Amino acid sequence: MELILWRHAEAEDGAPDSARQLTSKGEKQAANMADFLRARLPHSTRILVSPAKRAQQTARALAKHFITESAIAPGSSPETILKAAGWPDGEGCVLIVGHQPALGEAAALLMTGKAHYWSIKKGAAWWFTCRATEGDYQTSLRLVIAPDHLGGHHV
Repeated sequence: MELILWRHAEAEDGAPDSARQLTSKGEKQAANMADFLRARLPHSTRILVSPAKRAQQTARALAKHFITESAIAPGSSPETILKAAGWPDGEGCVLIVGHQPALGEAAALLMTGKAHYWSIKKGAAWWFTCRATEGDYQTSLRLVIAPDHLGGHHV
């Protein structure tokens, strides 16, 4: 299984939290990361997106069709996010578009077995793979990239 954790791009401050929109910088971040991911994602990737507006806008830069998943809304736990993805027993590739601190905690949980606070930059993607070997799961961090590391457009 492959799992990509994509933090929503930069959003405006304000209330209610669920209605916060991407800034113009955030729109560029989302577009640049979407271009990067689109060229690399397996065709059958399942995309799960938080219902928060900023996450929906981030995902829309990549695809018109995705699944809005309340289990990855702001305030969700890393365990809930991994369960929604079907990690580690799922098949294929799942892309989660969500929020801090849960995404960083999920990344830490995947790499260390404990849900520590790890910071994932706005608009960044962390790509994990998991395979079963002799009855044990091996998790690998395949890629970490932030929008400001992508060539072409400056954000």
